[in-house]
Amino acid sequence: MFKKVSESKGKTITIYFEGQPLEVEEGMTVAAAVLGPSHGWTRTSHGGQKRGPYCQMGVCHECLMTIDGVPNQQACLTAVVEGMQVFRQNGVPDFHKENSHE
Repeated sequence: MFKKVSESKGKTITIYFEGQPLEVEEGMTVAAAVLGPSHGWTRTSHGGQKRGPYCQMGVCHECLMTIDGVPNQQACLTAVVEGMQVFRQNGVPDFHKENSHE
């Protein structure tokens, strides 16, 4: 059912989820990497309900996270990178703020 965005090179890298180091396989998506330690939720809705990756293909936007300081990143379409900082996102995504740097 799930597919990696790139083939494994057999290398393990370290990312940081909520400030904690996490050893993950290079090439996997952020959503897949944090699925276990996140206990299935990567953001909250405007009402505070816990939400998590659903479609795993960039359609539902349930996996939005703050990655390397940039909010509203689709974790299911983002491959992990050594040293990446990943945080849950709380509340409604502010797409206007995301595009304000352009």
